[in-house]
Amino acid sequence: MTVTLNKAVPDFSAPMTGDTTFSLKAQRGKTVILYFYPKDNTPGCTTEAMNFRDRHEDVEAAGAVVFGISRDSLRSHENFKAKLELPFELISDGDEAVCTLFDVIKMKKLYGKEHRGIERSTFIIDGKGILRHEMRSIKVPNHVDEVIELVRAL
Repeated sequence: MTVTLNKAVPDFSAPMTGDTTFSLKAQRGKTVILYFYPKDNTPGCTTEAMNFRDRHEDVEAAGAVVFGISRDSLRSHENFKAKLELPFELISDGDEAVCTLFDVIKMKKLYGKEHRGIERSTFIIDGKGILRHEMRSIKVPNHVDEVIELVRAL
């Protein structure tokens, strides 16, 4: 089963930084921004995380919470979060359960070789748990600005 626009997102939980567990149900009442990214400490992912960090006050002012998610380990996430001084938590999806739910695992090419990887994607879930926006094949520049505008418009 995968998520569908304008339908309730099934509750899920996954380990995240800060020695805690993410639960979608626990976020009820808040707009949730889930951004999926390929890998900690890579150029595009670092830039995207810094953009969410730098606009974090605007995200909060719009009434939203943001979480980054990738297949990296919690240890990798903790280091990435500390290095970039991220004010939000990162979710570890080592078993790809959440990636599968959101259908973000795609065949990608790197240096001519095909591999399975996360398609950079962002999902906005309203306070009732309904998926309101899905953005796939994200280009990092100006992405966070677009996300904040969509959240404000909810």
